[in-house]
Amino acid sequence: MKRFSLILLFFSLMIASLFVGTHELSLSGLLEGVPEAWMILIKVRIPRTISLVIAGSIVSLSGKVMQHLLQNKFVAAEAIGLSDSARLGILMVMLFLPNGSILLRTAVATLFAYMGVLLFLSISQMLPKNNPMMLPLAGVMFGNIIGAVSGFLAYRYQLVQNVSSWLQGNFATITVGQYELLYLIIPIFAILYFVTYEITIAGLGEDVARSLGINYGLLRLFVLGLVAFASSVVLLMVGQLPFLGIVVPNMIGLFFGDHLKNNLWLTCFAGSSFLLICDILARIVIAPYEMPVSVIAGMIGGSLFLFLLFWRQVR
Repeated sequence: MKRFSLILLFFSLMIASLFVGTHELSLSGLLEGVPEAWMILIKVRIPRTISLVIAGSIVSLSGKVMQHLLQNKFVAAEAIGLSDSARLGILMVMLFLPNGSILLRTAVATLFAYMGVLLFLSISQMLPKNNPMMLPLAGVMFGNIIGAVSGFLAYRYQLVQNVSSWLQGNFATITVGQYELLYLIIPIFAILYFVTYEITIAGLGEDVARSLGINYGLLRLFVLGLVAFASSVVLLMVGQLPFLGIVVPNMIGLFFGDHLKNNLWLTCFAGSSFLLICDILARIVIAPYEMPVSVIAGMIGGSLFLFLLFWRQVR
């Protein structure tokens, strides 16, 4: 029943997302064939809703996979320096290849994100294993160092405003022709689904995985590469979405259990629903203006994150 309710909520929010916004859009106008109504729906609302669904799904799923693979409930792309490394890669392209294509920026951001997370995982081998908060805490510090380097370069070359406005999570500029790169993420859903068994085994530990015939090192490199690519595409297209990759997988685990394969699509539905709620609120809180969705996501996600921390203490 809870699963059905979540799926129903997801589709309800998708429909609401199509009709909420600065420009009035009504079902009667669409049925009457009003050209302006159909133009808004096709060129603005549908692309925006599709972007919300894809971005929310992949960020949440990436967080779930990383938490399982690294055996820590509080890791995600933004908690181990992956997002900050991708941001540094984007800044490098802006500095040295300002006219570079979006595909070039994606490739460089993915490379930097991948190198950053591998560097952090190498450093994390020196951390104590008995404290689950050490890994995300060290990841945040590592990300802050990478972010400080990015900030220094941005100030040095007068790119602060460009970087800040571009990378802040915001779907207001999503229109036809501005979001299609997100479709490159769709095959990643299928790939992750087909390797969930291997990821589940890897989540039991390196020794167990190797004893069952899983190439632990290669699997981790492969999955982290997929996550780095997906995170870089989302960062390029819509900016950073705070707490999404941490909070949603933990809430799904709280209500539906930690079985990765059974909850894979539920995590996607929940991530999309969370982001749809945040975006709808961002459109109506200061209407007719819009607030960046990252602000709403940070407020709600941060509150839920604190709830999860206290819940773990109570349990």
